[in-house]
This record gives sequence, C-alpha cells and structure tokens, in this order.
Amino acid sequence: MRTWPRGIAPLRVVGQENLSRFAGDGAAMKSLSSWLSICEAAAWHNLTEVRNQFRTADPVGSCTVFNIRHNRYRLIARIYYITGIVQVIAVLTHAEYTRGGWKHACGG
Repeated sequence: MRTWPRGIAPLRVVGQENLSRFAGDGAAMKSLSSWLSICEAAAWHNLTEVRNQFRTADPVGSCTVFNIRHNRYRLIARIYYITGIVQVIAVLTHAEYTRGGWKHACGG
C-alpha cells in the first residue's frame, strides 16, 4: 500500500463507465487501462504536473483532453485539482472529437 506525504493523496477517477465503450477494441482498452493506472497513482495540482506524465494533454475550457493510443482516441476529462478528482466525460474516436459535439460539456 502506498503512503503519501501529508497533504498529498492520489487522484480518484470517476466516470469510469465511459471507458467501457471501447471494451471491444483491445488495444484501446490497454491504453485506457494504462491512463487510468497513471491517474490513480498521481497527485496532480496543475496542468504542468499532468503534462509531466501526458505531454500532449491540452486544456479546453474546463476540461483536459488526452490523446489515447497515438491520437486514435481522445479522452475528455475534468480535473478538480483541489479535491483530487478526475471526472471522465467521454472517450471519442478522432472523428467524433473533430465534430466537436463534446465541447458544450467543457464550456468550450
């Protein structure tokens, strides 16, 4: 079991059911599982710390967009740094992401 310095706790990821949409694509699930493991072990306080682990993470409105499986998919999440919660909004194919219907959830 990990122990964390006082005031630092690992992140909690909510909305994991949004990851299951890609259960049929084994390669996507492997990448998503890796993303989830990294998030659950992290204690990010800002976007710079996120980018130390995910160099291509980009802010869009109130969300952070992660490239998954070499940009084949995009994971849209809202990170609440103060409470340590990562909320998975959606996982989209690149084509779905480009259409932009997800932006209303992020205020973008």
